[in-house]
Amino acid sequence: MSTPAAGAAILAPRRSSRFVAWVRAWRAGLVPFDEVADAVAGDEEHLVADAPGTWTDVPLREALPTLAKLSPDEIRLVLPAPGDPRGLPGPGDFAGAALLAGEAVIAGALGLIPEVRVHTSGSGDTFETLLWRVYPLPANAPAASLTLPGAAEAEAVLAAALADTTAALTRLDVAQWRPELAGALEALRRPDGTTDLPPGFDPRARRLFARAAVLDRVLALAGHAAPGGAINNYEAQQRDAALRPLTAACRQALVAACNAPLRP
Repeated sequence: MSTPAAGAAILAPRRSSRFVAWVRAWRAGLVPFDEVADAVAGDEEHLVADAPGTWTDVPLREALPTLAKLSPDEIRLVLPAPGDPRGLPGPGDFAGAALLAGEAVIAGALGLIPEVRVHTSGSGDTFETLLWRVYPLPANAPAASLTLPGAAEAEAVLAAALADTTAALTRLDVAQWRPELAGALEALRRPDGTTDLPPGFDPRARRLFARAAVLDRVLALAGHAAPGGAINNYEAQQRDAALRPLTAACRQALVAACNAPLRP
């Protein structure tokens, strides 16, 4: 039976993961160009700033031809974190901005980082747009992607981290201060196979992405303090320590799934 807690753990893939998956599928000839911008943006408005050959912000559809000569393997997802810069091309403006954002796209000699912009209308209503800011990458950037794990290794690491973290959260009596997490974690044990990946990704990558995308939502929920201050600072530190290995494994899994080899 579905519960509100389990239902809260919906697929909420990061914007960079959608960008990488769909643009790679386009460059592999597996989806038409006309579908890519809409698939990446969903119901949001996506603009691109500082794209080569442009002088102002342009719609995503107008900027995508900049990537038309790249192969799928030149486009990859990076999800860096403080102390874990794996996948970044070395120090510079792009690396610094990617660490702050926690996600980025590497596309050949360019890097793209999503920025959420909040606007207020004349009537006081607020709305958001998504801006992809483009950065030139260092000419001698190392091929850091060669050191990243594949989908099989990432899937094993994620499964082990999920088991360890679930046990740790049980010992911390997570249900007392964040009951929805218990249901969400249980839902992860029964992935329904739903995936947001486009054609070309094999079943392992799809399964890994589906689980990691749900888990990403759960971890975002877990990172917030419980309502009403139900835990103290010490308990919050215990929670964060328990979640840290799972958070790293989740990022690694999303990267491995989105960067996986494509097949016709």
